[in-house]
Amino acid sequence: MIVLIIYKLVFFSDLNPLLLLKCYNIPMKQKIKHYTKEIIFFLLTMTLFSNLLSLYKSQSLNNTPLTLTHVQLITAKPYIISQNKPILIHFWATWCPTCKLEASNIEFLSHHFEVLSIAVNSKDDATVRKYLATKGYTFAVVNDPHNQLASAFNVHAFPSTFIYDKHHNLVFSEVGYTSTLGLWMRMLWAGMK
Repeated sequence: MIVLIIYKLVFFSDLNPLLLLKCYNIPMKQKIKHYTKEIIFFLLTMTLFSNLLSLYKSQSLNNTPLTLTHVQLITAKPYIISQNKPILIHFWATWCPTCKLEASNIEFLSHHFEVLSIAVNSKDDATVRKYLATKGYTFAVVNDPHNQLASAFNVHAFPSTFIYDKHHNLVFSEVGYTSTLGLWMRMLWAGMK
């Protein structure tokens, strides 16, 4: 019976029957090792691709020193940007799936560094406040419903992140997802400049 099934598989798939038998005799340990290597290779390839894409997209971002001095938050409070501290400015949107993944990273960093986030095309302040409340986020947010700040920074893709040193010179700019560790290390580097 097994021979008949293998014969039919070979007949219909043009596979070598010895190869089929060999596949079934591979120990589980070798299969796990093989698939682990394949997954690692895939993740490394995707990481490389996403970083190259981010680098390409970030070239069009505004790379001039930060001239923004103050803004109004969605809480109606004024926000004055510190003069002698590095700052992370993060452009995001409530409708952006990648922004949702990265929001917890921004929340964590906001407890350790100066972080200003800008919600772009995310409707009115009440909508943004409701979104933040449902997720439990407390980072400072400016609403940019008409893309005025996004245009000033030349942001066209979300999320986009700018990191400035204490002299307000641009140190890093990213388009797309960045890990908490990646953002943390960039902020530490900006603090040393």
